[in-house]
Amino acid sequence: MNVLGFRSFWDLLPIAWQMNRETEAIMEKIAEAGFDGIEFIPPQNPKDDAVFAKKLENLGLQFIGQISTQAPDHVGSFREKIARLRDLNPVIIVSHSAKDSMAFDQQCAFFEEALAVEQAIQIPVAHETHRGRAMFVPWTTAALLRKFPELHINADFSHWMVACEGMPLEADEDMQLAISRAIHIHGRVGYPEGPQVPDPRDPYYEPYVKQHLQWWTMIAQEHRDAGHTQFTFTPEFGPSPYLQTQPYTNMPVADTWDINAWMFSTFKESLMK
Repeated sequence: MNVLGFRSFWDLLPIAWQMNRETEAIMEKIAEAGFDGIEFIPPQNPKDDAVFAKKLENLGLQFIGQISTQAPDHVGSFREKIARLRDLNPVIIVSHSAKDSMAFDQQCAFFEEALAVEQAIQIPVAHETHRGRAMFVPWTTAALLRKFPELHINADFSHWMVACEGMPLEADEDMQLAISRAIHIHGRVGYPEGPQVPDPRDPYYEPYVKQHLQWWTMIAQEHRDAGHTQFTFTPEFGPSPYLQTQPYTNMPVADTWDINAWMFSTFKESLMK
């Protein structure tokens, strides 16, 4: 099983990023580090899209695009943002979809429209298992997955870990369903009190690292059993306030470049065991 590694801009550039020499240097660093692509939202200015796409091509990097739907019209914002990403030729689109506060029938109406858009553009969409979104816990996600057999997720189980304050045993069946529908992984390790352990290399957090590696390996096995030869993985340890900082100095407790590189290599090694 070939794992394609993508590197997020999240901890490397501001959210409202643009194409400039600094961005190009970061893209070059990502390519030199051996990653297969970049995952993030598109540039702030749509005029930068063509320059960004050309730089990706020159470096031999692929792209996973991210979007976040917004009130009051989640469906409208989904359509608008998907349309822009389509022109950047992403291999997958990761969507922070709908809201946890929406009634189930409203969520269903959203995902029915989202599936129609996905079918039209012929680019796989992985919906985020993210706090604050429709898929913020295993059981609400499972209800949506059972209703829509074509629906797929991005497995960011770190959010479920903190939302549930640890994964309850009664969620096992729902986790199995989620694992079977995952087409992309965000490789960040959560724990009962937060979506990101301070440093996954710390032996204190080893039980949580092992648990997430087990889930991710199960996803890889699902893909292997289905006859797929590869799938995508983005180590996604982010900056402060996801990353803890020292009191008074506000200095980060670890380096996210090192942590993300370690997480990706550790996952690949776990697949060989």
